[in-house]
Amino acid sequence: MSRRKPSYRRANQNWLSMFLITMVVAVILIVVGVKGNELQAKIESNESKISSLQEQIEQQNLRTQEIEEFRKYTQTKKYIEEIAKEKLGLVYPGELIFKKEE
Repeated sequence: MSRRKPSYRRANQNWLSMFLITMVVAVILIVVGVKGNELQAKIESNESKISSLQEQIEQQNLRTQEIEEFRKYTQTKKYIEEIAKEKLGLVYPGELIFKKEE
C-alpha cells in the first residue's frame, strides 16, 4: 500500500498540472485572439481615416491651385478694368454706358 499512494499522487499531480497548463494556454489564446480582433478593427478604422484625409488633401490642393490662379488673374489688366467698371463706375474716355431703366 505504501507504493500505491505515491504513484496515485503522481498521476493525480500530473493530471492536475496538465489541466492547469492547458487552461493557461487556452486563456492566453483567447486573450491573443480578442486583442488581435481589436487591433484589426483599429487598423481598418485608421485606414478609413487615412483615405478620408487623403481626399481632404486632394481637395485642399485643388483649392490652392484655384486660389493661385485667381491671384494671377487679379494681377491682370483685364481684372482691374472689370473692377473699375463694376465697383467704381469708371469708363474710358469716349466710352458710352447704357443703363436699364427701372
